[in-house]
Amino acid sequence: MRYLLLLLLTALAYQTSFAQSKVDEYLMQQEQLKKTQLLRELDSGVYFMDNGDYVTADVKFQYVLDHIKSVPSDLTFFFGKNSFFLGKYKQSIDWLNKYIQLKGTNGQYSQEAVQWQKKAEVEYVKQKTQDPKVVGNILSTNYDIDCGPGGKVICPVCKGEHVVVKKAAFGNTYKTCAYCDEHGLLTCVEYNQLLRGQLKPKNAE
Repeated sequence: MRYLLLLLLTALAYQTSFAQSKVDEYLMQQEQLKKTQLLRELDSGVYFMDNGDYVTADVKFQYVLDHIKSVPSDLTFFFGKNSFFLGKYKQSIDWLNKYIQLKGTNGQYSQEAVQWQKKAEVEYVKQKTQDPKVVGNILSTNYDIDCGPGGKVICPVCKGEHVVVKKAAFGNTYKTCAYCDEHGLLTCVEYNQLLRGQLKPKNAE
C-alpha cells in the first residue's frame, strides 16, 4: 500500500512539474513574440525618422519604451537622434549619452551619436537662453537599459579608469572610484541603479 502511494505521489509530482514546464515554455514564447513585435515597431520608427516623419517616429519609439522590459542600446541612439529633430535637445543629449556610455567608440552608431550629441548640446544652450518655456522630456533614468550580452558597462563616473581625478588648488587628487569594480566596470543592474541615483558607494567615507 505504501509503495502504491509513493508511486502515485511520484507520478503526481512528475505531472505537476511537466505542466509547470509547459506553462513556463508558453510564457517564454509569448515574451519572445512580444519582443519581436516591439522590435518591428522600432524598425518602423527608424523608417519614419529616416523619411522625415519625426512625430510618427516619436510615437513608435515611445510605444516601444513603454512596453519593453529592457531598452535596447540601438533604441537609445534612435530616440536620442529623433528627439533632436523634435527640438527636445535635453532629451536628445540624455539618450545619446546613454548610447555612448554603453557602446563607447565601438558601437555601430557611436560616431554619429557623438556628432548628434554635440549638435544637441549647442542647440540646448541656445534654447535655454532664448526660450524660457520648459519642454517636456522623457529621460532615460525612468527606464532599464539593456547593457548587451556582456552585461557589463564602463563606469561613467570614472570613465573606466577605476580612479576619479579631482583638480585642487595644490594639484590633482586621486581617489578610487566608489562605484565600479577594479576593472572600471559596472554590472547592468549597478549601471541602471546609478542612472536613477540609487547605487550606494562601495567605499563611502
